[in-house]
Amino acid sequence: MSQIKIAAVKRAGVYSPNHIGNDTAILNVVAEQLRKRGCEVSLYSEDELAAGKVDESIVVNMCREPRSIALLQQFEDEGRIVINSGFGIENCLRERMTRILVGNNIPFPESIIVNTDEAVRARLVKDGFQRCWIKRADSHTMHKEDVTIVRHPVEAQEVLQEYFLRGIKRAVISRHIEGRLIKFYGITGTPFFEWLFPHSDGLSDTPVLTKTDEDKLKSICCKAAEALDVKIFGGDCIITPEGELIIVHINDWPSFAPCRTEAATSIAKAVMAEIKARQ
Repeated sequence: MSQIKIAAVKRAGVYSPNHIGNDTAILNVVAEQLRKRGCEVSLYSEDELAAGKVDESIVVNMCREPRSIALLQQFEDEGRIVINSGFGIENCLRERMTRILVGNNIPFPESIIVNTDEAVRARLVKDGFQRCWIKRADSHTMHKEDVTIVRHPVEAQEVLQEYFLRGIKRAVISRHIEGRLIKFYGITGTPFFEWLFPHSDGLSDTPVLTKTDEDKLKSICCKAAEALDVKIFGGDCIITPEGELIIVHINDWPSFAPCRTEAATSIAKAVMAEIKARQ
């Protein structure tokens, strides 16, 4: 019997809007890669984690439930190996992420953090916000409406009111950045880093990424992941028509759908390296 026992905890479906299958798939493939390396891997749900069924000393997870995050943090305080860190997962909540990235000089859209019952129209007008994004600040995304683009301050105020009525207390309002969307995926401590343009957006005049741009993108994204304390990460970046790279979101453990096989191998290697370093 293997001496290395690992718990792999799946993400609760409510935190995988439109990605339940992909999120499940990446964790399953990682589990298989770890088994190939001689580990005994057991799969759990977040409900089973909350019920106290996870007693392994190594936990790889895609958790998002607040109760799960608290348990993962407790595990880490007890000395267990937890990837991603429960503290890192919590740092990926919008408000914390915004404060951490801005505080670490990561290129990020100009943003304000507000209570959803605030009157913000005048402030947005004063600060020159027109088209902007409103994102729930107090939880990971559960519905597509948790991230909403608005055209002007009047619409922004209406969306905030809707958030308030839904019980969402805090929101981040970020200035819209014109440019082309880049999806990126990375694993800290490994050479793995992938990026792509996810769709044709009609911005053919936007500069393509040169080798220098690619190196800069990787550097910025890895610096952001390090600041947030997430080992397995992905996210969204904008390249502006002037060639500036601006991160708009970091995702703790994405689905890696475009590069699942390669990512799973690198994730397994990263987990094994962490185990070796802690032995």
